[in-house]
Amino acid sequence: MTDHPASSIDYSAVLAALRALLPGERIFTDPLRLLAYGTDASFYRLLPKVVVEVADEAEVARVLAICRQYRAPVTFRAAGTSLSGQAVSESVLMVLGRGWTGTVIEANGARIRLQPGVIGAEANRKLAGFGRKIGPDPASIDTCKIGGIAANNASGMCCGTSDNSYQTVEAMRLILADGTLVDTADARSIARFRQTHADLLAGLAALGQRVRANAALAARIRRKYAIKNTTGYSLNALVDYDDPLDILTHLLIGSEGTLGFIAEITYRTIAEHPAKASALLLFADIAEACRAVTLLKATPVSAVELMDRAALRSVEDKPGMPAQIRGLAPGVAALLVETRAADSLALQATIEEIGQTLGAVTPLFPPAFSSDPAVYGTLWKIRKGLFPAVGAVRATGTTVIIEDVAFPIEHLAAATVTLERLCHEHGYHEAILFGHALDGNLHFVFTQDFGSQAEIDRYAAFMDAVGEMVVKTYDGSLKAEHGTGRNMAPFVEMEWGSEAYGLMGEIKALLDPLGLLNPGVILNGDPRAHLKNLKPLPAADALIDKCIECGFCEPLCPSLFLTLSPRQRITAWREIARLESTGASADKAALRDLYDYQGVDTCAACGLCGTVCPVGINTGALTTQIRGTRRGPTGRRIGRWLGRHFATTSALARLGLGSAALIGRAIGEGRLESASATLRRLTGNRLPRWHRAMPKATPTPPPLETANNGQKPRVVYFPGCAGRAMGQATNDPTALPLPARTEALLRRAGFEVIYPEGLDNLCCGVPFESAGLADVAATKTAEVAAALRIASAEGTIPIISDTSPCSLRLKQHLEERLRPQDAVEFLHDHVLGHLPLRPTPGPVAIHITCSTQRMGLGAKMEALAAACAETVIRPPGIPCCGFAGDRGFVQPELNAHALRGLKASLPEACREGYSSNRTCEIGLSQQAGFPYRSIIDLVASRVEAADRQDQETTTTEQD
Repeated sequence: MTDHPASSIDYSAVLAALRALLPGERIFTDPLRLLAYGTDASFYRLLPKVVVEVADEAEVARVLAICRQYRAPVTFRAAGTSLSGQAVSESVLMVLGRGWTGTVIEANGARIRLQPGVIGAEANRKLAGFGRKIGPDPASIDTCKIGGIAANNASGMCCGTSDNSYQTVEAMRLILADGTLVDTADARSIARFRQTHADLLAGLAALGQRVRANAALAARIRRKYAIKNTTGYSLNALVDYDDPLDILTHLLIGSEGTLGFIAEITYRTIAEHPAKASALLLFADIAEACRAVTLLKATPVSAVELMDRAALRSVEDKPGMPAQIRGLAPGVAALLVETRAADSLALQATIEEIGQTLGAVTPLFPPAFSSDPAVYGTLWKIRKGLFPAVGAVRATGTTVIIEDVAFPIEHLAAATVTLERLCHEHGYHEAILFGHALDGNLHFVFTQDFGSQAEIDRYAAFMDAVGEMVVKTYDGSLKAEHGTGRNMAPFVEMEWGSEAYGLMGEIKALLDPLGLLNPGVILNGDPRAHLKNLKPLPAADALIDKCIECGFCEPLCPSLFLTLSPRQRITAWREIARLESTGASADKAALRDLYDYQGVDTCAACGLCGTVCPVGINTGALTTQIRGTRRGPTGRRIGRWLGRHFATTSALARLGLGSAALIGRAIGEGRLESASATLRRLTGNRLPRWHRAMPKATPTPPPLETANNGQKPRVVYFPGCAGRAMGQATNDPTALPLPARTEALLRRAGFEVIYPEGLDNLCCGVPFESAGLADVAATKTAEVAAALRIASAEGTIPIISDTSPCSLRLKQHLEERLRPQDAVEFLHDHVLGHLPLRPTPGPVAIHITCSTQRMGLGAKMEALAAACAETVIRPPGIPCCGFAGDRGFVQPELNAHALRGLKASLPEACREGYSSNRTCEIGLSQQAGFPYRSIIDLVASRVEAADRQDQETTTTEQD
C-alpha cells in the first residue's frame, strides 16, 4: 500500500478533470459544503478537498480513473450514519446523489436487487406485501442506505450472525479500484472478468487455499465469526468459499469502501412474521440474566436485549415508561425478549415453549408476554430510549460515544461485569450497557470531552483497557456490528494476530494496489490514529447543542442535496460559533455569507427533523431564530405593523392576487408568466414568480352569521388566514373558497357554525414565526386564544381549524381546553360515517403535510381519502413539499427540488390532489400539473355528489 501525502497531489488538476466530467452543480469546493461533508455520525472530522455527487456506475468508474491518474485517495459515502469514521475523507469524497434507488423484487419476494442509495427501511416497505424483509436490521435502518449496510456488514437486534449481509448476499455488481465493473449474476460479465482479471482471481484463490490448509488459522477464523465480528476484513470468505469470485463478493461485505464500490446487491430475503409478543424479564444480577440468555438461545426468540441497571435508571423517569423498572436494586439486570410467529396460534405455542425454558431461571417477577401493541410499544420504548437518554443529558461540548463489542456467550456475564468496572475505573460513571444478548453483543454508551489533552488521554487509556479485556481476557470482537473504521483500525492486529492481519494486508494489496480507496480505514499502521482528527462540538446555541450529528434527520429534509441537511446546518453553525469565539472574523464571515442561502433561506423549517432526532432537535427553530436576527430594527418594526394591521395585510394580499388575475386575463396567462419571470430575474429574485397554480383572490367575505337556533350541536370554526385570502388556483375551475366550502360541509353534517369575533385581524402566528418574528407570532397567537375563549364559551364548544400548520401551532401554544381539532381529525372522528360518501373509481393523490405528520394525523387523512376514492396514491419519498409558507414564493427552487419526483410518481389518470394547507397546495399544483385542493374539498365534493345522486334517485322514483 502507498502513502499519498496531500502536498504531493495536484488537486487543481483533479478538480479540472472532474469539472470536465460532471456538471458543476454536482461538484462542491466551497468551504461550507466541504465542512458539511467533513462530518459523519462518528466523532471524527476530515475536510475533503472536493466532494463529487455521482449519478451512475459510469461516473463512478470515471471518477476512479481521475483519482488513479493523479494518485488522489477517494472515499465513498452513502448516508453518512457510520459510527467509526469510515465515511469522511481528506481527499476526494464520492457521494451517492439523489438517484441510486433502483429496486427489483424477484421470486415473489424471496430475493431483492437493490442499488446502494436505497434506504434500508424503504426496501422493507416494498417487501412488506410479500411478508418478507432484508436480513440486516441496524438501528439506523430508517436512515442508512444499502451501500453502507453492505459495506459495513451492519446488523442489529434480530439478524444475528445468520441473516446479516455476508450470509444473505446472493449476487453483486461491484466496481474495483481499476474501474472494472463485474456483475456476479451475469454469466457474460463473469466470463469476461475471469479473462481480464485472472491474476487477481488466482491470488484470491491462493489465499483461500493457504488459509484452509492452515487448520489452526481456519479454526480461529470460524470461531471468531461464531459471534458478531466486523473487525478487519471478512476473512471467513477465505474458509467458507472456494471460488475466488465468491470470495471476492464476500470480501466486499464489511470492507467499508476500501476494496471496491458496491453498485448493486441482491439479497436473499427472510420472513417477516406478523404476530409478535414481548416480555420484560428482570433478574437480581447480570449472571442470572446471562444464564437465561444461554437457555433462550435454543428457543424461538427473535430478539433478546440485555440492559444493565444503569441503562434502566437512565430512562425510568421518562414519560410512558413502565412502573416496574423504577426503584430497582443496584445490581438488577433486564432482558427484553421478543418472539414472532406466522399467526396468533403459532405465537402462543412459542410463548409456551419459551415459558417452559425460563422455568430453569429465577426472574424477579413471573414472565408476562404481551402481544398488545400498546404494551409491546411501551416495553420497546425502554430499549429505544437508552441512547437518547444519555445524549440528552450530556454536558455541552461533549460527544456521545457508542461502542460495540462481542463475546462468546458463555463469557457474557463475566465480560459485562468487567466492562462495568472499567467504565467506573476510568471515570465514565454515566456509562450504560445494553446489547443484543443472543449474539454476545454489548453496546456501551458514554460521554466524552475531546477539548483537552487530559480528556483525550483518559479516552485513550480506557480504549486500551477495553481492547486488552475484550481480546486477551475473553477473545471477543472489538467491533461487533459498527464497522472498524478509523476508530478501531489501530487495534485490528491486536485482535486478529499478525498472521491473520498479514492476510488482510495481502487482500488490500490485491484489490487496491495503489492504496487509494479509503486509506486509513480498517488497516492503519498509526497506533494513535483513533485519537486524531477528533470532531469539535463547541457550544453554539441551546437549541442545537445536544445534537450528536447522527444524520437520522436527513431523509425527511426537503433541502437535502439542494443545499444542506439539518445535520449539516448544525455542523456549520457550530463552526461559525467556534470561529466567532476564536476571533477568526474573516473565516466566520466567509462561512456566514454562504450559510445565509444554504443554511437559512433554503431551510423549510418544517420541523420533521425533530420527529426523528434521538434528542428531539428541531433545526427549523434555529433557522427561524437566525431569520429574526437578520431582520434588524426596521424589519422588526415592519413585522409588528403587519401584525397590528393584519386585516389590512390580508386585504392587500387579496388585492395583489386579484390584480394578477386581471392582468392575466388581459394579456394572457402565458405572457404574464413570462413577464413575471423576467421581473423576478431583474430584481435579483426578490419578487415572487407568478404561475398558473398561483391562487385567485378569495372574495371579501360577507358578514358572518354566528347565531344558533339551539337545536344543533355547535362548533367554532377558525379558518386559516391563507384560505381566507387565497382562493383556488388560477387554472382550477373550482369556485367556492375553502371557508365557504368548510362551513357548508359542517352545516350539512348537522352542526351550527360559530366564528370568532374579529376574524379578519386574526392569525395563528405561523407566518410571523417562520419569518423569525417570535414576539409578533406570540402576540397573534394570544389574540386567537382570546377570541376562541369567547367563541367557545371557555372551551366548552369544540373548535376546528382548517389549516394544518395553524392547528399544530395552536395545539402547541394554547391551553388544553382551547386547542382546536384539526379538520382532518374532526372530519374523521365526527363526520365520517355520518354523511353519505361513495368512493369514486378514479385515483386521487394526497400529500400529508409536515404539520399533519407532526400531529400524528397521517392515518386519519389516508382514511378520509380512502372513504372518498377507491384508489388513493401517496407518492413515496416526499415527506415535505418544500413550499414552507412563503419559501415557495421567494425560494421556488426548494419546492421544485422537494417535489422533483412528484409528477413521475403519479399515473396519467390521476388529475386530483388533496392536502391540508393552502400554500402547500400551490406548490403541489405547480409541480404535479393539476390542482391540489384541501382534503375538506374532497370530502365535501363526494358528499355533494352523493346528495345529488340520492336526489336524482328520489326524483326518478317519484316520477
